[in-house]
Amino acid sequence: MTSRAGSSGPDRMSGQGGMSEQGGVSGQGGTSGPGASTAHAVLAGVVCGLVGFTSSFAVVLTGLQAVGASPEQAASGLLVLCVTMGLGCVLFSWRLRMPVTMAWSTPGAALLAAGTVPAGGFATAVGAFLLCGVLIALCGLVRPLERLVEAIPTGLASAMLAGVLLTLCVAPFRAVVTSPAAIAPVMATWLVLVAFARRWAVIGALVAAIVVMAVQGVFGRLDLATAVPAVVPVAPAFNATALLAIGLPLFVVTMTSQNIPGMAVLASFGYRPGMRAPLLYTGGATAVGAVGGAHAINLAAISAALAAGPEAHADRSRRWIAGVACGVTYMAFGPLAGLVTAAARSAPDGLIGTIAGLALLGTFAASAAAALADAGSREAGAVTLVVAASGLTVGGIGAAFWGLVAGVVVLAALRIERRRKRPPA
Repeated sequence: MTSRAGSSGPDRMSGQGGMSEQGGVSGQGGTSGPGASTAHAVLAGVVCGLVGFTSSFAVVLTGLQAVGASPEQAASGLLVLCVTMGLGCVLFSWRLRMPVTMAWSTPGAALLAAGTVPAGGFATAVGAFLLCGVLIALCGLVRPLERLVEAIPTGLASAMLAGVLLTLCVAPFRAVVTSPAAIAPVMATWLVLVAFARRWAVIGALVAAIVVMAVQGVFGRLDLATAVPAVVPVAPAFNATALLAIGLPLFVVTMTSQNIPGMAVLASFGYRPGMRAPLLYTGGATAVGAVGGAHAINLAAISAALAAGPEAHADRSRRWIAGVACGVTYMAFGPLAGLVTAAARSAPDGLIGTIAGLALLGTFAASAAAALADAGSREAGAVTLVVAASGLTVGGIGAAFWGLVAGVVVLAALRIERRRKRPPA
């Protein structure tokens, strides 16, 4: 990790003497001094960590429990994720002087949430997490493997993710019918903030959910003795079916939906840390963290712009401070993992699923759009999406894997059809 962010090169989202997206004045004639700019970078990093945690922790808890984790194991997984991704943010941002931020694999957690408990229980899921980590690390060591991942058609990978997300995104609309008193205020808050403060819509929905829980007396019933976080080791077990149904799809969505786009986001702001070191760290941390119940960490993608963009600091060479602050914020959330898990377990039926579904709507929309964008492969994307959303299981292997297989078969048929239509040379 020896690369440094240079001072040359365009910053496509800022200009000299301009005003940042958050209203901070930069350039000549500004009123902000170096101390104010540094404080703004710290604030941007804190916001990045706050948004990253609060907008998707419900997805992580739902996913881990769906594949067999006990509440204690889910809390352990959340704690390990916070520590490993926070440490990665601090180390890479400080060492490279670039705003390199990491996150847990939200698409991966959504994949787990749409699945079922594998044969052998959570231990076999942990074995699949470990496989995912090893494959990510190998992508950093073996360039041809990284190229193979990059060769997976973007439309099919997006379609698989969209199909998985669809089953989760319908949960709020089902829940509001069965529990309107608990769910309607949350959805109404989310809708109002989408109109007026979109970035804070999911966090606002979470705040509304907390109010609902307080009104219903949930917090008074919490057993605080069980809310102390602790790492609960899980010996991994390896089952071929679980490796195919969980490990391989988890690796694919984490690489194609997080690591590769995350590197593209950094490059768009002029930062090129290289893939090798981040993949080695995230893969190694995923493999080691799996024993503590954590599913996967990766480069941040969407939230990366909060720390890497001009709103973090007018001087591109100083935005690494935001990356460090983001990492510290993540690690600060770690001790709260037990309390968060206990509160989620005591929440009204459908409330946590509603938060998770609302948090994933934007990702679903983007994935579905990418899946169907190319007219030449649209049918393949559609087949992948509907099979992945179907919930079918064949040979103990879930719908996400078979959706990708079905999409590849249809894509091959479409390519044969196009070749047949080409006029002879």
